[in-house]
This record gives sequence, structure tokens and C-alpha cells, in this order.
Amino acid sequence: MSGVESPVVGPGGADEAAQPFPAWLEPVRTATERMAAADLTRYVPPADGSARPGAVLMLFGERAGADVDPADPLAWREAGELLLTERAHDMRSHPGQVSFPGGSLDPGEGVEEAALREAQEEVGLDPGCVQVFGRLPELWLPPSNFAVTPVLGWWAVPSRVRIASEGEVHAIHRAPLAELVDPEHRRTVVHPSGYRGPGFLIGDDHDVVLWGFTGGIVARLLDFLGWAEPWDTSREAGLPDYMLAADEATRRRSRLLDIEDDL
Repeated sequence: MSGVESPVVGPGGADEAAQPFPAWLEPVRTATERMAAADLTRYVPPADGSARPGAVLMLFGERAGADVDPADPLAWREAGELLLTERAHDMRSHPGQVSFPGGSLDPGEGVEEAALREAQEEVGLDPGCVQVFGRLPELWLPPSNFAVTPVLGWWAVPSRVRIASEGEVHAIHRAPLAELVDPEHRRTVVHPSGYRGPGFLIGDDHDVVLWGFTGGIVARLLDFLGWAEPWDTSREAGLPDYMLAADEATRRRSRLLDIEDDL
């Protein structure tokens, strides 16, 4: 199975009026000006420029129907959400892993252009609905030698998304920020290789595991913002079989992972 049929996710369309940049996102914008790579990971791209450039889109939006004051700095608890994708379960590399839309830069492309293009290709996101407001430091993924720049966007015009690339995307998740910081949904993820790192249980039934590179970025950003709540790191979660089904060569390369955390 290369993916699942999914209903269109989200209300509205590109003809709707843009929403003002909300006060609750100001701390995130400010963080982009202060964060260093060391705040997110111990891995930085090689100085010789040999790493392949890539970009991902961290898209923040507001829950459909949320009635909040855009000037309220605490409105993220009621309305804020983050767009995530669940990779197709039969991919050879990191099957089923939850991630941000993203990929390699095309020739002549900047990181913002690449992040928006990849989101359009994967989930049908209209780039015109997004206000890019910053980027996080470039991060290095040693197994694949990618230098990845997380691009931050505000979903200024509420718009629908869908699975546009079934070969890449199994499902789309709009994860509420309130659930990401809820200690009930935090876990230490344990991989058979011995890797241990921060994770989250997401989805309608909270049975989808967010971990690894993307989970590390989310966890470290929430910590940096002071939004994270204390949670029990002794509560562990394993990984489903479909996430462990990558071929042996991929598993040897991936040793895992990109962003690690000492818990």
C-alpha cells in the first residue's frame, strides 16, 4: 500500500482573507533570531560545504473555528497547531515516520522556495496562503549528509490540504500545540538500536509516534520557548513494525538519528 485515501484536511481556500500574524507566534519569530544550531542539535553541517542542501516547512496555523483574539499571546494553547505529514508506510527510507513537508533544493532554489514547493507537491498546500516569517539554523543529518534548514511559516490564509503524493505521504496531521505540550502525550521513544529520544503521541487516537529528527526539533523548540511542560521521561514508547521495515542497507546507514536528546 503506497498510502491511504484521505479526505481534504482543513477549511477555507485561497480566496479567503489573510489572517493577521498572531501575537502567540511572536515568541517563535523572536526565537529564530536568537537560536543557534546547538540549541537544537549537536550536529552542524561540515564546514567544507559538502552536505546536500535541503529544507522543511514548519507551518503554524490555527484550529478551524477557533475564536481567539489575535492579540492574545497565550492563544496558542487554544488554537495553535502544526502541520505534519506521515510518510508512506512502504518507503525504503524511514517508512511511516512523521515529518515536516520538505526535501532537496532544486538548482537555483532558495530554502524558502524549496520548502513551499515540497509542501505543495506533498500535501497540495497553496504557497500563496503562507507567510514565511523566519528560519531555524541549518541542521545536519549525518547518515544522509543533508544540511536541512527548517523554514517557519504562518498559515495566513486558511486553506485545504490533501495527500497530493501517495508515494510519499500516508496521512496528514494538524497537531494542536496544546496536545504537543500535554505531558500525557509525551514519551521517551526507544528504538531497537538502543536510541532513546523525545517523542510525542499524535493523531486523533494519539497512536502515531512523532520522534527522530522532527520530534527532536519540536521538543527543543518547545523547550526554548518555555512552552514545554514537565513530563515523565520514564514513560516509554516503542515503534510500530512498519517503521522498522526499512531494508537492511537503510537501517545500517541510519544509526539513528539526526537529533538526539539526553534524557
